[in-house]
Amino acid sequence: MPSKIADVAELEELMTRPTTALKADLAAAPGDIMVLGAGGKMGPTLARMAKRAAPDRRVMAVARFSDPDVRASLESHGVETISCDLLDRAAVARLPDAPNVIYMAGRKFGATGSEPFTWAMNALAPAIVAERFADARIVAFSTGCVYPFTTPDSGGPTEETPVGPPSGEYAWSCLARERVFEHYSQSLGTAGILIRLNYAIDMRYGVLHDVGALVFAGETVDLTMGHANVIWQGDANSQVLRALRHVTAPISALNVTGPETVSIRWLAGEFAKRFGTEAKLAGVEAETGWLNNAAKAAGLFGVPAVDLETMIDWQADWIARGGESLGKPTGFQVRDGKF
Repeated sequence: MPSKIADVAELEELMTRPTTALKADLAAAPGDIMVLGAGGKMGPTLARMAKRAAPDRRVMAVARFSDPDVRASLESHGVETISCDLLDRAAVARLPDAPNVIYMAGRKFGATGSEPFTWAMNALAPAIVAERFADARIVAFSTGCVYPFTTPDSGGPTEETPVGPPSGEYAWSCLARERVFEHYSQSLGTAGILIRLNYAIDMRYGVLHDVGALVFAGETVDLTMGHANVIWQGDANSQVLRALRHVTAPISALNVTGPETVSIRWLAGEFAKRFGTEAKLAGVEAETGWLNNAAKAAGLFGVPAVDLETMIDWQADWIARGGESLGKPTGFQVRDGKF
């Protein structure tokens, strides 16, 4: 691993670099790969990683592609792009067949105030896709927000923990997405996995970016949501693609995140050390939070290749040099579920 990440080009190369294990797992899930909802924060790098891991296979990225630069970049790396609104049944029906589907579409930010569209994207679009790709292996993104709050010393919810978000229509709509995929898996026999992801880390956004940027700017870090789980986006991309080998019928859940329960107070202090400053902190850590236990994924895939200390080092250097930011805070501090 490099000691620092020079620029966006190196960042994206690193996040799309496939491992030997990924190549082997994809070989056990043959055929074309379609990434639905590929225009978001993770989709472009996941699609590029799939193409790098299986260069002789057709990799299709499907999205509205409101940003033409994202589409052009994907095509320049050999990924086929298809413009499609996943709420349009006729358009989804016209999509090519694919035996491997990664479902990434969803709505989080802006959910409060536009709840009907949020529910449509998080519950109706999955139904349309599940009907269309009933014969495919489907790995569908979900979130750790479907779990109840738990204490940091618990290690976080496992896949056996009963789901039930504590608050917020966003989290409940995500649970609806899961239930829709479960329904179609049970009724149509579709094999799949629901990926309950907690906080992928890209130098341009993520919990580390949020906390580090606040410390660097001398702004206050809110400690109310006192702990979080994080994973390098390249590791998350790899685990999601490798999950195609492990789909089940009926569909099952898999938590994806790093092994640590990260204290936000400690994290702010680590950035302060690297910046040679002092972290400004406010609030008191709540006894519980949205956490995630990824021991099952570690058993399948091993521990993430990029550890927490390396991510912090990279992030601090990136922020100090004025590296690019997407300007999209994670909202990790939110406890009422309103994003």
